[in-house]
Amino acid sequence: MKVLTSMILIAALAITTAVLTASETEPQSSGSEAKAMKAPVFTAVDHNGKEQSLAQYKGNVVVLEWINPDCPFVVRHYREGTMKGLAERFKDQGVVWLAVNSTNYHDANKNKEWVEKYSLGYPILVDKDGKIGKLYGAKTTPHMFVVNRDGELIYNGAVDDDPNGKKDKRDVYVLSAIQAALSGSMPARRETKPYGCSVKYAN
Repeated sequence: MKVLTSMILIAALAITTAVLTASETEPQSSGSEAKAMKAPVFTAVDHNGKEQSLAQYKGNVVVLEWINPDCPFVVRHYREGTMKGLAERFKDQGVVWLAVNSTNYHDANKNKEWVEKYSLGYPILVDKDGKIGKLYGAKTTPHMFVVNRDGELIYNGAVDDDPNGKKDKRDVYVLSAIQAALSGSMPARRETKPYGCSVKYAN
């Protein structure tokens, strides 16, 4: 009887250990299955004085990029052609790229200078009062957001996994998010920690 009891206890222990081990080694959910929230709507004037709104791009994939021409992180990415390259790569696939400058001391002229310097094909929205930036919770420049065709915010975070710009091969998070949006799916990473300069809000 004692032998049988011992065998039962050993078997139960083995099953419990197997279950715990499976739980520990099972990949953690990336959150890609979680329901996406609707992207906050906004209207703003761009560097040419033209009104831009999220609503007018309904049915498109929209990329929002927080920018500050004085930030060295932004400067590096523009010298490397990161933003311009991605915008041009997907512009014929229904992807709209909107840069937003929430720097309190920058106006439309400053944004226009940046557009002309890098021959950008997308607008920079003037957000001196920081309303759009605070609406989205933009923390750094750059800080990226991707909105899918249904108007859902499916990505929030860094451009890539290379804050110092020293990697030979980068995991470009925003690229993956754009591709996911175009395919009607959710990116593996819905949110990452943005890096760069702090957004220079008015207060």
